[in-house]
Amino acid sequence: MSYSLIQKVTVALLLGASAWAWSQTPSNNNNNAIVSWPSKPLRLVVTFPAGGSSDASARIVAPKLAERFGQSVVVDNRPGAGGGIGLDLVAKSAPDGYTLVLASAGGLAANPSLYPNLSYNPSTDFAPVTLFGTSPFVLIANPSLPAKNVKELIALAKSEVGKLSYASGGNGTAMHLSGELLKSMTQTFILHVPYRGSAPAMMSVMSGETQLAIADIATIQPQIKSGRIKILGVMSKERSSLAPDVPTLSESGVPGFESNGWFAILAPNLTPSSIITKLNTEITTVLKQPEVMEKFAQAGLEPLTSSPEQLSQYIKSESTKWSAVIKQSGAKID
Repeated sequence: MSYSLIQKVTVALLLGASAWAWSQTPSNNNNNAIVSWPSKPLRLVVTFPAGGSSDASARIVAPKLAERFGQSVVVDNRPGAGGGIGLDLVAKSAPDGYTLVLASAGGLAANPSLYPNLSYNPSTDFAPVTLFGTSPFVLIANPSLPAKNVKELIALAKSEVGKLSYASGGNGTAMHLSGELLKSMTQTFILHVPYRGSAPAMMSVMSGETQLAIADIATIQPQIKSGRIKILGVMSKERSSLAPDVPTLSESGVPGFESNGWFAILAPNLTPSSIITKLNTEITTVLKQPEVMEKFAQAGLEPLTSSPEQLSQYIKSESTKWSAVIKQSGAKID
């Protein structure tokens, strides 16, 4: 064998060895990331306090996921800043699939327009996994309000400008922004009165402090049959399975109106796509289990699922929508 041929063979062997070694490094072997995952417990960060609807949904699903993964799934409540504290924590976590966040519409779609110096970017700091659930918003009224439905409410608001008020769970909350969207689409003025949470907002309607309130259906469920409030409409695009007899605002006076209190699960950006796919498959499978659906309904929730791509597009569309509402209304956080 000639010297030049020996050189060529040697170079070829070295190049082949290098290519093999490169293909085995974790950073370039995304498809193999799932082989040993998960090998330790997962942490699911919930961006609101224990006891709320998002926390309830997390604690329903976590044990089921633990069974499927063979690893525990720990729920970690990190409330504050409209969900921003928990989202910031997860944005800065290792992109290995072991730290996830259950975030709300507010933290993902409204916060960028409400907080001037947001510490995370919903568009670039996360890898979307799946939509997770919704707690539909409802427009409720004191029984003494003359309006029997949304169409009559709009007429009343236009005939008595400035005399009606609506309560929400606080400035900058999804309920507040839903009210501002309603005012914008109906060209009415209804005074916003912020409270600290949906329960106090509901109490304000029951006591007559305000004529109206926007709350999540989970909060008002115990009072639906009491006669101390009346429901004028559901704010989701379609009727809710939790209150199938209640019309949507869209079908009863405000065509095209849609506002949902939704939750989604995300991982840190750069989490391997194979792990994202596995998470999506397992979580959506659990959410479709009859037992889980029943427990969600008992908590005033409806499961939602999506592909990662659908969730990404949904966050973008919701961000555009609520940015316009915030700008037009001048809504600010507490």
